[in-house]
Amino acid sequence: MKQILFAGVIGLFLTLVGTPLLIKLLARKGYGQYIRDDGPREHASKRGTPTMGGIAFIFATVAAYFLAKGITSYLDPDIDAGPTFSGLLVIGLMVGMGLVGFLDDYIKIVKRRSLGLRARAKMIGQLLVGIAFAVLSLQFADNRGNTPASDKLSFITDFGWSIGPVLFVVWALFMILAMSNGVNLTDGLDGLATGASVLVFGAYTFIGVWQFQESCANALTLTNPGACYEVRDPLDLAVVASALMGSCLGFLWWNTSPAKIFMGDTGSLALGGVLAGLAICSRTELLMAILGGLFVLITMSVVIQVGSFRLTGKRVFRMAPLQHHFELKGWSEVLVVVRFWIIQGICVIVGLGLFYAGWATDK
Repeated sequence: MKQILFAGVIGLFLTLVGTPLLIKLLARKGYGQYIRDDGPREHASKRGTPTMGGIAFIFATVAAYFLAKGITSYLDPDIDAGPTFSGLLVIGLMVGMGLVGFLDDYIKIVKRRSLGLRARAKMIGQLLVGIAFAVLSLQFADNRGNTPASDKLSFITDFGWSIGPVLFVVWALFMILAMSNGVNLTDGLDGLATGASVLVFGAYTFIGVWQFQESCANALTLTNPGACYEVRDPLDLAVVASALMGSCLGFLWWNTSPAKIFMGDTGSLALGGVLAGLAICSRTELLMAILGGLFVLITMSVVIQVGSFRLTGKRVFRMAPLQHHFELKGWSEVLVVVRFWIIQGICVIVGLGLFYAGWATDK
């Protein structure tokens, strides 16, 4: 449990202190945000704000994860605080997706090509990272036979028949791409995606701790043996989630309105990837659609807008993604962000309620 606390505090400290240094570096190099001319007029003032800020919380999360383990091992040598395959795979997924986003941001800003990476190249990059994660997550079984991921679908825990490794890879890729693009679409207002992500990472910190306490490996001491969890490394997933929560919270200090820095695709793709990774490795894949409900809602607004325009020639919203629709209706940016955070908070409460109910009723 000490690891979880250390990871969160270290991540928070590193981004609080490190993000201003990154802002100065990016501003000195002129790596400013490109703003679309067809967006809300109020966004024009954001042109030139340093972007690629995802670098800050990616590095902070990785550092917090390993420092927390090192400090815990030093303070209590009897505790096995080493990295686990689950934790390393989820962090690797975050870094890999962040690298794809970084290349996209770099081309947009440095090469002055507003669309960044070609769509095909960006998709290939995401697919390569996602396939590597999915394939490796079915390896490295522990002494109970549990691998970091399972080839069964999951909601609160695994259910149904095995879908096989091939279909699992396809399913994992769908989740990774869906969440990455969901966070990317949400990252349109100061602090919106960052704050929403903090809430979800907080939920996964709780889920990891609960799954560890109610692990099937501890069946003789459980309060409810019929509802135990077969998850390979739940406590380490909680450490990763705590490091992310702290790192994003520190970054939010600088990213909230008026933002001094944007996360860019570097950050949004990384956050979406790691959210999918946490869901897959904690066996809560379908629950992610509820825990990350805001990302789903915003993604669906784009799907509805595009589908309606192509089928009928009419738009359902004044502008998609959904947050810009409310801006054009006259809501201030801060009002939209706070109300959307409330929506995300409700989604997290409902998701955690369902998670607990699944344990409480399975007796």
